[in-house]
Amino acid sequence: MSIELVMLAPAMVFVILLLVAGGRIALASNAAEAAAIAAAREASLSRTTSEAQQDANEAAQVSMAQSGYACTTLSVFIDDSGLNVPLGQVGTVSGTITCTLNLSDVALPGLPGTWTIERTAESPVDAYRERP
Repeated sequence: MSIELVMLAPAMVFVILLLVAGGRIALASNAAEAAAIAAAREASLSRTTSEAQQDANEAAQVSMAQSGYACTTLSVFIDDSGLNVPLGQVGTVSGTITCTLNLSDVALPGLPGTWTIERTAESPVDAYRERP
C-alpha cells in the first residue's frame, strides 16, 4: 500500500499544480476581458482621443485591481477612430488589454514563468452625441 502511494504521490501533485495553473489563467483571462470591456466603454464616453486613452487606462487599472489579479505588465491600446465619425453615424471604439501574468510561484515543470493574456472589446459611440 505505501509503495503505491509513493508512486502515485508525484502524479497527484502534478495534476493538482496543473489545475491550479489552469484555474489562475482562466480567472485572469476573465479579469482581462472585464478590463477590456471597461476600457472600451470609458473610451467611448470620452470627448477627445487623448481623453479616451487616459480614461481607458484608468478604467483598465481599476478593473484589474478590483479583480485581485496583478499583472506584471498591463498595456492598454485604444482604437478611438469611432470618436471621429460624422454626426448621425454610429462609430465604435475598441480596447485591447495585454496582461502578463506571473506564474513563477507554481512549481510545475514545463510551465513558463509568465503567461500573456490579450483581450479585445468594443463599445459603440452615441451617434448623436456632440463631436469636438
